Amino acid sequence: MVAGGPMAIGPDVTGLREADRAHLTMYVGGMGAKGANFYNRVVSEYGWAAEAEKVQDLYLAGHRAEAAAALPDDLLEATSLIGDAAYVRDRLQAFVEQGVTVLQVAPAGPQPLDDLRALAEIVHGL
Repeated sequence: MVAGGPMAIGPDVTGLREADRAHLTMYVGGMGAKGANFYNRVVSEYGWAAEAEKVQDLYLAGHRAEAAAALPDDLLEATSLIGDAAYVRDRLQAFVEQGVTVLQVAPAGPQPLDDLRALAEIVHGL
């Protein structure tokens, strides 16, 4: 099983989650027709059904900024590995417990190689 997402590790990086808002909004709101959007369905199944429907309705009506604003902050958090080392370690441990065997990340911080090294240390410590 594969899991991951945007990744940055450090004490002051949570603001980087915001950079993924437009990307995630497009997937939840615009990847497929109403009723045929895999990502919208997954977000709904993860507990954000009303929010996913609102994002999709706004996005498909051409109101992309409003759709992005309707995307919950806690969804951005849940779909990223952006946080301090303890946060990332906890998220990775949850992945392991769910059977994840492949980690796919997109470095999002200003020092991507440093983040990848930090991630490697966390993974080896699990």
